[in-house]
Amino acid sequence: MDYRLDVKFEPVHEFMNSLHSYICRKSHKKIDLAPCWAQETKEKLTPDFARTLDGMVVNGDWGFAYLLAFLAPEGIGIDRFLTWFEELGSRELTELFAANGNEFPQEDIGVFQENMLSMFRQWHDQYFKYVDRSILSALEREKQDRLQRLAEIQGEEFVDETTNGMLFKPLPEFRELLLIPQYHFQPLNMVAKYGNKIVCHYNARIYLGDNDIIPTHDLRLLRSLGEKNRLKILRFLNKGPRTFTEIVSHLKLSKGITHDHISKLRSAGVLYAHFEGENLTEYSLRKRALNELQERLFHYIEAE
Repeated sequence: MDYRLDVKFEPVHEFMNSLHSYICRKSHKKIDLAPCWAQETKEKLTPDFARTLDGMVVNGDWGFAYLLAFLAPEGIGIDRFLTWFEELGSRELTELFAANGNEFPQEDIGVFQENMLSMFRQWHDQYFKYVDRSILSALEREKQDRLQRLAEIQGEEFVDETTNGMLFKPLPEFRELLLIPQYHFQPLNMVAKYGNKIVCHYNARIYLGDNDIIPTHDLRLLRSLGEKNRLKILRFLNKGPRTFTEIVSHLKLSKGITHDHISKLRSAGVLYAHFEGENLTEYSLRKRALNELQERLFHYIEAE
């Protein structure tokens, strides 16, 4: 492996992830939060702020905003993050972005900073400061567990185990992979390239529900296998990595239906997703998830 690996978590990471989860409206039906989460959250916001977020899209400006969570000094809470961002001068902010491979127009940076600071403050005051603290505690434990595991295994095996099946191809311009656990966007992942660094906000598979109910990520694995076309995909991928186009051609189904099947298999961890930079290029069969299925099922059934 030709790139450096690290695992980090700060509350500001989940703060930004929660805001992304709300703004990314096309994903609301795909995430593990209750189907009514977005609507219930909207009802807690002031009408003006709700309209502001309704107008937000996951575009270039949001990519810059999201980057701020990873540029802030480590060990600061949300309040200090907001103060740090507010006190950055326009030139300093522009240079900070440029140093991380992202050029922001100097003439627009002031408006960007003002708008984003207002949005961050309102999201914190109206939503994030009321988030269950057990979520942040669980994410911190995940980080510590992963760092301990990193001392035991490294490279591709560690990335696979941590992300539940994501593989990143070494490239000349790719120097660092930063893995950050997240809760709000589960079971989806977020991958972004900033200069020579790739940030992967991965599905931490955290379950905070009733112990009498099978954890969501285990149930997802079981459900993902109960459909004939998904099993057909697994059988096809057993021959080796395939692109999305090749899978569509093999199934002879529409791109939309095929994408839905692949998404469910990916979320369940039975597919490898192969990345070149931040671009997903092909899929392959992840047999370890199938091998672990029986153990996980018996772990639930036999629990006292």
